[in-house]
Amino acid sequence: MQGVLSGFAVIAVVIGVGYVLGRRGTLGDQGATVLTGLAFTVAGPALLFTTLAKADLSVLFSARLLVTALSTVVVSGLFVAFGALRRWDVGRTTIGALCSGYVNSGNLGIPIAAYVLGDASLVAPVLLFQVVLVTPVALTVLDLSGTGSKGTVWRRLLTPMRNPIAVGSLSGVVVAAAGWRLPGPLMSPLTLIGNMSVPAALLAFGMSLHGNALPGRGRDRRPVLLSVALKSLGQPLVAWLLAEGVFALHGATLLDVVVTSALPAAQNLFTYASRYRVAESLARESILLSTVVSVPVLVGVAAVLG
Repeated sequence: MQGVLSGFAVIAVVIGVGYVLGRRGTLGDQGATVLTGLAFTVAGPALLFTTLAKADLSVLFSARLLVTALSTVVVSGLFVAFGALRRWDVGRTTIGALCSGYVNSGNLGIPIAAYVLGDASLVAPVLLFQVVLVTPVALTVLDLSGTGSKGTVWRRLLTPMRNPIAVGSLSGVVVAAAGWRLPGPLMSPLTLIGNMSVPAALLAFGMSLHGNALPGRGRDRRPVLLSVALKSLGQPLVAWLLAEGVFALHGATLLDVVVTSALPAAQNLFTYASRYRVAESLARESILLSTVVSVPVLVGVAAVLG
């Protein structure tokens, strides 16, 4: 309980500061855009590189990760299928699919894992899966949806290599896989820059809340409510069924995967939506609502399985 509340409290305070900045116009009309650009092109890649360069890649091969990966595929696939039936554009469908299955494994997942599950490293497989596979694939889809018809085949194949988030993630994986230990004078500046990523994204998110309609009431009402339902209820339920019924996980291990899957949509999804100028209201409202709904869901899961 303490971990759930403390994790949400930290995020709420920083978002609240961002809202005040946006309301007062302290950073000007382009403040949120600048913070988003900083998080996406500089701080985010640095954070992902320094995190993955020191990661134990063996955690990618575990039953926990299989449950996470499959539950992500199921709920994201359901959103994509519904989006196809409704004929939503590629950008909206991609952002909505991310909001349906991309959990906040970093700034919220780590404290909750530490306090609720007793081990912060338990979110490592989810973090690696998302930044190594899900993020590059999703951002490549967004890149190609805007430029694919104009580029050559070679340009399309190199699309991930032009994306700073993907480059930072893949570079970190290469360093970890090779077993290299980078010198302190190189890692320290990157770590310092990377530390700006989460607060910059949260502040930009908070600033974007000023002057917008209440979540779930705008033109993206249906995709917002669908993504929140899939993220907050669908994904933990699917993870529970897979973990217990297919992989025979029980006890603490079952609690680990269900709690991880019940985490809300990650704030950096709004950064991606803002960077590509696509489905920004969908990302913003879905993140906010899933964060609110996830509080009773996480408390309930911890009470039932804990």
